[in-house]
Parts: sequence; C-alpha cells; structure tokens
Amino acid sequence: MTGVLAALARKRGTAGIPSICSAHPLVIEAALLRGRRDQTPVLIEATCNQVNHQGGYTGMTPADFVNFVIAIAAKVGFDTTSLILGGDHLGPNPWRKLSAEAALAEADEMVAAFVAAGFSKIHLDASMGCAGEPEALDDQSTAPRAARLARVAEATARRMGLPLPAYVIGTEVPPPGGARHALDHIEPTSADKALATVDAFRSAFAEMGLRGAFERVIALVVQPGVEFGNEAVFAYEPERARGLARVLYREKAIVFEAHSTDYQPMRCLAELVRDGFSILKVGPALTFAMREALYGLDLIASELVPDYAERSLASTLEELMLAEPDWWRPYYSGSAAQRLWRHYSYSDRIRYYWPKKKAEAAVARLTASLADREIPAPLISQFLPRLAGVDAQASPRTLVLAAIDRVLAEYAAACRTS
Repeated sequence: MTGVLAALARKRGTAGIPSICSAHPLVIEAALLRGRRDQTPVLIEATCNQVNHQGGYTGMTPADFVNFVIAIAAKVGFDTTSLILGGDHLGPNPWRKLSAEAALAEADEMVAAFVAAGFSKIHLDASMGCAGEPEALDDQSTAPRAARLARVAEATARRMGLPLPAYVIGTEVPPPGGARHALDHIEPTSADKALATVDAFRSAFAEMGLRGAFERVIALVVQPGVEFGNEAVFAYEPERARGLARVLYREKAIVFEAHSTDYQPMRCLAELVRDGFSILKVGPALTFAMREALYGLDLIASELVPDYAERSLASTLEELMLAEPDWWRPYYSGSAAQRLWRHYSYSDRIRYYWPKKKAEAAVARLTASLADREIPAPLISQFLPRLAGVDAQASPRTLVLAAIDRVLAEYAAACRTS
C-alpha cells in the first residue's frame, strides 16, 4: 500500500488521506468501518510512546499492534490489503532522559521492530534532545540521526524480504502526546526553513549511502499554523502558509504532513488538502468524540436506570486520574482548572486512562445498564445532541461509534476536494 502514499504527490491539491493516530479499539473500528463504507484505504499510525519494542504505554509491541488491528479488521469485514500502518515519531523520544547514544540504540531496535512487523510508513523523528542536550535539536543534529534510523529500517526490510518503507521527515514537529505549555500563537514554518530541512536530510541520507531511501521520502512535516490547547483551536489560515507552496514547487515528489489537525473545521481541512497538506493527522479529536458520547450515555444512565450510580463512569475516571496523575499533571496548570481539563480539555489527556481495567469495567457497566433499554429521543437530544435523529434502538456501542464517525466523515469529505 505504499503506492497509495506515493501517489499523493501526483494528486496533490485534489486528494488526501486522514492518518488515524489512536490505539483505542473503538476508534480503530470506526475508522475501518468508514473505510469499508467509502471503499478507501485506511492509514492507522502508532506513536513511539504508544507502541514500541518494550511495549509502550499500551503494552503492545509493533507486532502486537499489527495483530490487534488485523483482528478488528476481520471483525468488521475490512479488506486488509487496503490497510496502511505507520509508525509516528519514531526516534529516541521515549528514552530522551538517557544519553544520545543510549537513546538512539533503543530507537534502532524500535524502528527495526516496526518495519519487521509490517509498518510501511515510517516517520523519522529525532528532533528531541537527549540527556545534556537542548530540548529541540536543529537540522544538522537531527538529520544524521534520522538517516541512521533509516539505515536500520532499510536493512531490516531487506533482511526479511519486505517492501522497502516510505518515509516522512521533518524537524518542526509537535512533541508526541502534545505540548506542555500554554499556546497563544502558532507561527507557520517558513519556506526557507522547510527547504533547508529537506536539503539537510537529503545530504545526511546521501552520506550514509541511502539515496534510494531518500527517493521514498513521501512527506515533510511542517507547521501550517494549526494547533489546539485546552480550550482553544488555532484554525488554518491559508494566506499565512502561502509561502510554503515554494517547497512543493521545488520538491515535486513529496507532500506536506500536517500534525494536530484535530478540531479544525471541515472547511479548513479541505483548504489544507488543497494547499498540499495531503496527510492529515488526527487522534485526540476522535477519542474526545468517544468520551463525549460515553459521558452523554453516563448521564442518560443516571436518569434512566434506577440502580446506576450517578455519573458512575465520570467518577471512576476521576479516581483513576487522581491516583495516576503522570499523564495529565505536566500538561494542565492551575489547580482550580485541573479538574475541568482532566475531563474536557481538547488535549484529551484522559485518553491514556481508557485502557485501564477500572475504566474498561466502568464502560462495560454503563453499556450493560443500557443494553436492553430504548433510550427516549428527548434524552438523546439532551445529552447526545450531536447524535439527534439516530435510531432510538441503537445500542450504546453503536452510538459511540457513530460519534467517532462524525469526525471521520469530515476528514473523508475534506480529503476528496476534487
């Protein structure tokens, strides 16, 4: 399926593809159902923090993740020949507290594991500094490290007789998991900086004898001026990113990859695709929509089911987040607002808690409590207004999938601009 990605450059400005960045089974199921319905390829990506050779925070290795996605595809009847798997932010980030060499040695193993498992889209991201280094590195430091990782990827694919991967490069990337500081202004990447990045990577690949690998670089990560924080969304303003067109005019075989496109209005998503941002990364917006639906059902059950404890699901998640604060505390400042952001921030740090056994049990309790009940339309209108008009007999699970699909449908429409 790397041919689908390579073809994006030929269709630049008229077609794109959403990149589903989530390890939640309901999000993946919804994405595969959307792909089956539209008869389009589905690109699903795992980050270095979610999935790696040591397990990541999901507990899955790359091979585990592949089996996990394929099992969901089999359940929903999605043809896996139309499935593209990508590794996102593959580099030393999970081990950045170690020395650079120790962190890169781990990244070597991780990249090899991703390629061996069948991931065909590899985002090489060595932009974060390791112990004793600046937090963010420049092109001259990042490019050779990325080329080193590409060399590992190439050797692994050749050794195992697998198709050689497609690559994504770029140093102007948001950190995996989101920014840790308040956002008040987002400056688009300049064309000069983007072109300098391409030149630095091309040179680093050539020095390692990887000219052929560089020819499979399909995308460059740049900042188009889009981002989101706890409650703010920075919408795409085409005129501010207009200068980036110079990059695509010179580099005709690549497209832009836009990170953090979550919560963008559909008009902005379509404008991004039109302007060459052919790969649109989305993740938190999907689990945010899932959480909205689950919390709406939590309120419905509180009203409708006599023995259902009031807001049982939300209370369980609050207990979990307070007991294990590492996934949200560095991101949410101000004690008065922390409870609000824990549950409702666009950054959606709550997504890290859904795989916990207590959370899974609470969701199971919720869905079981509503499984044999027809939810009155006024309660749907009150607590799930985005889903007003759905089948009154729809199961809670179907309602959650429908909520996720609302977001996916906007991306699907935006990626068909012609």
